[in-house]
Amino acid sequence: MDLRSELLKSIWYAFTALDVEKSGKVSKSQLKVLSHNLYTVLCIPHDPAALEEHFRDDDDGPVSSQGYMPYLNKYILDKVVEGTFVKENVDELCWTLTAKKNYRPEGKCVLPGKDAFRLWCLFIFLSEDRYPLVMIPDEVEYLLKKLCMAMSVELNCVELEDFISQDSVQQNGFIVWAFLEMMNSGKLTRGIAKETISMAIEEVYREIVGDVLKEGYLWKKGQLRRNWIERWFTLRPSTLIYFTSEDRKDRKGNIQLDGNCCVEVLPDRDGKRCMFCLKTLTKTYELSASDTKQRQEWTTAIQTAIRLHVEGKTSLHKDLKLKRREQREQREKRREAKEQELQRLRALQEERERKMAELELLKEAQRQAQALLEQDEQRRRQQHEQLQQALEIQLKEAEEARASMQAEMALKEAEAERQRTRIKELEAMQQRLEEALQQEIKARQDEEAFRYAQARLLAEEEEKMKALMSLREEQEEYIQRAQREKQELKQEMESKSRALEEAQMQLEEVRANRHRVDQDVVAAQRKLRQASTNVKHWNVQMNRLMHPIGPGEKRPSVGGSFSSFRIPSQKDSGLRLRQKSDEQDEESKENMESRGGCESDKRFSTNGDMEIP
Repeated sequence: MDLRSELLKSIWYAFTALDVEKSGKVSKSQLKVLSHNLYTVLCIPHDPAALEEHFRDDDDGPVSSQGYMPYLNKYILDKVVEGTFVKENVDELCWTLTAKKNYRPEGKCVLPGKDAFRLWCLFIFLSEDRYPLVMIPDEVEYLLKKLCMAMSVELNCVELEDFISQDSVQQNGFIVWAFLEMMNSGKLTRGIAKETISMAIEEVYREIVGDVLKEGYLWKKGQLRRNWIERWFTLRPSTLIYFTSEDRKDRKGNIQLDGNCCVEVLPDRDGKRCMFCLKTLTKTYELSASDTKQRQEWTTAIQTAIRLHVEGKTSLHKDLKLKRREQREQREKRREAKEQELQRLRALQEERERKMAELELLKEAQRQAQALLEQDEQRRRQQHEQLQQALEIQLKEAEEARASMQAEMALKEAEAERQRTRIKELEAMQQRLEEALQQEIKARQDEEAFRYAQARLLAEEEEKMKALMSLREEQEEYIQRAQREKQELKQEMESKSRALEEAQMQLEEVRANRHRVDQDVVAAQRKLRQASTNVKHWNVQMNRLMHPIGPGEKRPSVGGSFSSFRIPSQKDSGLRLRQKSDEQDEESKENMESRGGCESDKRFSTNGDMEIP
């Protein structure tokens, strides 16, 4: 239930209180006064001309609730900001207007005006979300149990049931004035002091309407002087406030509760017992309760407040009210299902009774057939006696009559046999019907058992399905990651395979070039050998020409001036070329291995020598 709905419930009582003639309409002057007071208590800037402007086209007659609602929503409720006003002031304004008209306690008044106002607020909080506002008996019983628990007494259920059975209580629930009349009668609070009743009403009011989860005295350890001081603590769903005393006038501190807070039980020390601590992000508050029960209640209440804040809920009793409503709806659904099942069973019982009536009719028909057979038998005996007497007179006629009688007897016997067969079939049908009825009853019982087992299996299957879905999501994520890695590895292998093929092709080309170079080397060696022979020959000739042989001189050696010039032999040239080719092959292989099969930019010159860029 949001803030707008709560305000509308209180304003609805104020509007109906201004409707003196109970016609569903209120004059504009009264609505102006009501609107002005609502502006004041809701802390909204006043807009005196808004009402006249809104109803400018209407006549001077009264305004209905449907006509006032657009103005109320647009100019008042849409401007309300939660936290800028006190909700209790709005309730007091509406209670003042409606109590003057409707609240007239008769006889000895048990409840003072303040307690009646708090009960009125509790009624609005627990009432159903439909107009006119009513509170169902279950919620009335819940509220009365809370009051009795605060007074440490038991609820008189007999008096409550007697009051519910009265004509003044509507069939669909209590109205607030009937509820206050019941509380003022004193039947439910007989023998209890007024002060005790007032304290209980205030406690329940602060708990349900004021969202106070728990309040009471606790010992608190100081943050600076580290001494123990007794404080009055008030716990709400989002805050833990502590005051100097229970009158709540001198506020000493405020502890904000959120999901980062936690409560821990501490061992006794420093002369204090029943200790516990409240940890926040910035501070740790050490507290001490009067006994173990109070410590357990405080830790449980603080944990409940933290849970409500984490879940985004502002009121515990609003959540409890919704849960009770859901439980009532479920009970109503189960009751309807049981009624349908009972109707079905009654239909089956009626069908069985109808079949039993048909069976009785068949039995009656069987008895009538048996009586007819007996009558026929008696008549046949009489006829037989008459025929015997006639046989003494006329033997021939008797013989013929006897023959015809035997034929007729055969027919009658056949008919009787058919009747007996029909009776047996009817008895067998009755037995099968009884067996079918027993089987149907057993099948219904088995069906109930199977439904229970099926519901349990469905719950287990749902839990397993959730686990399976999480595992499946992890498996799909792992499969996608493996597929991406596999795709990258495949692309890398394909690129390396292509590079390897290109390297193999280049190696084949290098081998072909080497073969051509070897052929060129062989040709060059042949030319070199021929040139060497020619050089030697020309050296000899030149030596002879330059040094002619005189008479008695010896021929000079071939070395001469060309002794320093040495022509490389064919073997040395072949070894150098082969060594150079082997070095080039090794360098090519090392480049291919280091690059991982990448494309090589090796080029060969026209004379067979390999160039490496």
